Amino acid sequence: MTTVAAAQAPFDAARARPALGHWLRRRSLPWLLLAPSLLLLAAFTYLPIARVAWDSLHDKTHGTTATLWVGFGNYAALFADKAFTRSVVNNLIYAAGTVPASMALALLFALAVQRATRFNAVMRALLLFPSMVPLVAAASLFFFIFLPGVGLFDHYLAKVGMRGLNWLGDPDVALWSLIGITVWKNAGYYMLFYLAGLTTLPGDVLEAATIDGCNAWQRLRYIIVPLLAPTTAFVLVIALINVLTQVDHVIVLTKGGPSNSTKLVLYYIYEQAHENFAAGKAAAASLLSVAFLLALSVFSLKAMERGAHAAS
Repeated sequence: MTTVAAAQAPFDAARARPALGHWLRRRSLPWLLLAPSLLLLAAFTYLPIARVAWDSLHDKTHGTTATLWVGFGNYAALFADKAFTRSVVNNLIYAAGTVPASMALALLFALAVQRATRFNAVMRALLLFPSMVPLVAAASLFFFIFLPGVGLFDHYLAKVGMRGLNWLGDPDVALWSLIGITVWKNAGYYMLFYLAGLTTLPGDVLEAATIDGCNAWQRLRYIIVPLLAPTTAFVLVIALINVLTQVDHVIVLTKGGPSNSTKLVLYYIYEQAHENFAAGKAAAASLLSVAFLLALSVFSLKAMERGAHAAS
């Protein structure tokens, strides 16, 4: 028996080595395929975030290379700055004015052009066109549209007997003018996601609701909107990211004015870093923005998962 066991042992070891090698290849292959993406993410996403976090805890005197550890001093200075508080309030108003309106229009556009016809194909292209225009170019276009008295907007208002406002020079109106530009530009882009979501809806459910006597409003409210919850959660994340990252129109049209009425958080960060040379405060504000976007993304992804499970 001992002789047989001793003779069998090399054969068992020989079979185990290929099995172990196959297991290692199977386990390592996904990581090898992901390695290029992980390296790019580390180089262009995670390392810059780590550098911003390091900068937010230090202060650098302009014109020198020496850095001074200040801990959470930049965060304390940030929250004590009334301009930062005003930019946060402006961003909240900006989000409240742009996100619901853009998403509602996007859903209505998607419902209107969801059928595959030549006319709807042309309408889709027209509705999508504003999202293809760079924001700087759109802002330059609206600069001439909003010119008080002689702009295109005031020209047509005068034809119906109405007097235009100082769209970009009035502190009570300027932010709402930027909101209008943003809704005009983003609604068509969000429409694409809703069009994709509408194609996944179960047709038998909608047909059954129609047979049961549900009108268009009831189908929209009780069937379409609930089934589109995962799509809505995804679009909400994209919309809020745009709210925090789109600043070109502010730079072109108002530069945060008048009276800081259009100063958004990203423009505040730009101003602190490149005009006031307060890199530490700019890094602290950037890190808070990234943390907010990360928390929002996690929350929305959880909502998408719950919506997907509910739909199934």
